Amino acid sequence: MAMQCNIDENGSRIRFRLGVACVMVGLLIGLLQAYRGGGVEGWIASGAFLACGAFMIFEARKRWCVMRAMGFKTKV
Repeated sequence: MAMQCNIDENGSRIRFRLGVACVMVGLLIGLLQAYRGGGVEGWIASGAFLACGAFMIFEARKRWCVMRAMGFKTKV
């Protein structure tokens, strides 16, 4: 299945900003885990935020939304 552009400029901009925010939160959680020496849950949360943020940035760059590609209607 080819990725077709299915979001507008506003949706792309919002996804990019949210993606950057998620990556920053993931890095912050990772740094806190490394500094404070927490359990595995913090590392999992850090990885999840980093992965989600990277995927949001990918969606913004491609101007493609996975939810819209599956047929769901989104507001943005």
